[in-house]
Amino acid sequence: MIHAIMRVYVLLFNPGTENEGIHSLQMGDRNLILMFADEDDATRYALLLEAQDFLTPSIVGVDEREIEEFCQAADYDCQVVPAGFMPTNDAERLFLSPPERNVAETDWETEQSHDHDPELSDYETLEVENPELDALRRRLEKLL
Repeated sequence: MIHAIMRVYVLLFNPGTENEGIHSLQMGDRNLILMFADEDDATRYALLLEAQDFLTPSIVGVDEREIEEFCQAADYDCQVVPAGFMPTNDAERLFLSPPERNVAETDWETEQSHDHDPELSDYETLEVENPELDALRRRLEKLL
């Protein structure tokens, strides 16, 4: 079965810079990247982040496959949030509204500190240094 390429929207911080990061949720010991099927849903989520005094992310449209490849290379999980999504449990509610607590400092604000305590944060925004990921990041930037 051929998988149709779908355009999704992700939340990026500092796009196109050395300090670029992608929004992720901390789900247990895993990082989850949300891919919004609807740009308005991504925008609403970004505004909710901003209302919590977090940095304002940029909404970037990319091919779903590109994000899936990025997540596979970074050992992240990813989830499409379909238009009109209705959560069925507490974890899925985070797909529509960010957690009330943010990490105190994002990875691009620290000096490559990777010792975040998962007990202290409901989600993290991470920057991963890896040559394969850097190449994938450049490919994503070309799509913009």
